[in-house]
Parts: sequence; C-alpha cells; structure tokens
Amino acid sequence: MTGSGRTVCHDLCVAPRFLTLADVAETLNISAAQTYALVRSGDLPAIKIGGRGQWRVEDTALEEFIARKYEQTREFVRTHPFGADDDAD
Repeated sequence: MTGSGRTVCHDLCVAPRFLTLADVAETLNISAAQTYALVRSGDLPAIKIGGRGQWRVEDTALEEFIARKYEQTREFVRTHPFGADDDAD
C-alpha cells in the first residue's frame, strides 16, 4: 500500500478494508465536502479513529451505500417515467 492509501499489487493484490474520505470521494466522483456530509448525515456509515479523529469508511459499507443508491434510482425511474411533466431532478 502506498502512503495515499492506494493498493500496490505485486504478487497478491488485496484492497484495503477501510477507505479515507478522499478515497470515497474519488470513487464516487464527488467532492470531499459531499463525502463528509454523507458521513455526518448517517447516510454513509463510517468510523472516526485516531488521535486526530480521522474518518474511515469500510469498503463493504461503501458497496452497500452504492447498492442502496442504485435501488433508490430504480424506484425513482419506475415512479417518474421519462417524458412526464415532473421535476427533472
């Protein structure tokens, strides 16, 4: 693993169990502030560790969050058909 929290693969590649908020932001292609807001709202489970209280998100929690967002999007699309006069959000 490098100092940035990224995985370096040689003979065996194992992804880290916990991700920094910066790693999560990069994965989701959102800002660090948006990631922090997801954690603080409780929408994305995380733990606060270390003397400086740094946040970490477990890789499985991120995958579950993404799966929930896919399900919410499917439900939104199902209930808001394309071309309807509803809000474009």
